[in-house]
Amino acid sequence: MRVSRRGAVDPFIVMDVMEQARRLEATGRAIVHMEVGQPGTPAPAGARAALARAMEEGPLGYTVALGLPELRQGIADLYRRWYGVELDPGRVVVTAGSSSAFLLAFTALFEAGERVALGEPGYPSYRQILRALSLEPVGIPTEARNRLQPVPADLEGVEDLAGLIVASPGNPSGTMLSKEALDALIAHAQARDMAFISDEIYHGLDYGTRSVSALEITDDVYVINSFSKYFSMTGWRLGWLVVPEDHVRRVERLAQNMFICPPHASQIAALAALDCTQELEANRAVYAENRRLMLEGLPKAGFTRFAPPDGAFYVYADVSDLTSDSLAFAAEILEEAGVAVTPGLDFDPLRGGRTLRFSYARATEDIVEGLARLEAFMAARRR
Repeated sequence: MRVSRRGAVDPFIVMDVMEQARRLEATGRAIVHMEVGQPGTPAPAGARAALARAMEEGPLGYTVALGLPELRQGIADLYRRWYGVELDPGRVVVTAGSSSAFLLAFTALFEAGERVALGEPGYPSYRQILRALSLEPVGIPTEARNRLQPVPADLEGVEDLAGLIVASPGNPSGTMLSKEALDALIAHAQARDMAFISDEIYHGLDYGTRSVSALEITDDVYVINSFSKYFSMTGWRLGWLVVPEDHVRRVERLAQNMFICPPHASQIAALAALDCTQELEANRAVYAENRRLMLEGLPKAGFTRFAPPDGAFYVYADVSDLTSDSLAFAAEILEEAGVAVTPGLDFDPLRGGRTLRFSYARATEDIVEGLARLEAFMAARRR
């Protein structure tokens, strides 16, 4: 049967690593998971209880395409609490995970064939979703001196850009942009008539300075967030998109036809999760402790070249002193040490052969065990 060029996207390597780890676990091996950006905690207790009640009260069917009005209001209230931003809930689009939000954003903003810039290293699915939509991803190499975040100078001389995607905190780096740095990027994009998309799915997971939302600077942006990370609801597949007022109907029509609506059950749970601050902040305290352990333990194991993360739950390490083939190195670590880590090739096709991403999203005891295994593995490797 015939196939399209649009379907010829690269694999998501971290998912392949997860599968390799699963196969080893099926043989009886105990694997420490530092590869996937998935909280080790369940959805908040209040969210689970709310869904249990709703399931007893009646059937869960279609909702309106933009999401439950009370959930959209709850998300708008969140922007007031977190950022002091007064957000019209009518601009909030609830989506089936942030991945659906990216599909809606890219389809609403760009014509086929247009070029969209993204910092590298960066989330790999940006590139693959753009390609599947017949758009051209343009990788912008970021520099260590800028903590692997793009700056306007990186975009100078890169012609014919229709848009820019920025993530703060970033994946895989965990580094953040200050308000001034984010403002400079937005101003650069607006001066060039480029759409600006702010990926904010790791907001709430910061360890010192608060994350800055693009909505604190302007309404003329698309902002994407998710219940997966801070709210610990990865498998529930629920996210949201905030768009300018005059884009709402355009995005609504796309959402109606592409997805009908977000999952009703997940929306009920998410609405309750918005009020589970005490439990969610306890989760964040665990990540903060895990981060401390990683910053101490990785250098002891021999991984010394990285920018300390400001947020999210990743450390992105330069391992060029150890290998030029991060895919093979990650496979060796998995097989010999029983620790699953992610090759940098997922995040940077050109330079990722010399980097690894370590996730500290799991329980603290898993992080302690993983670091001990890495230290023992690297010591044996040096011998």
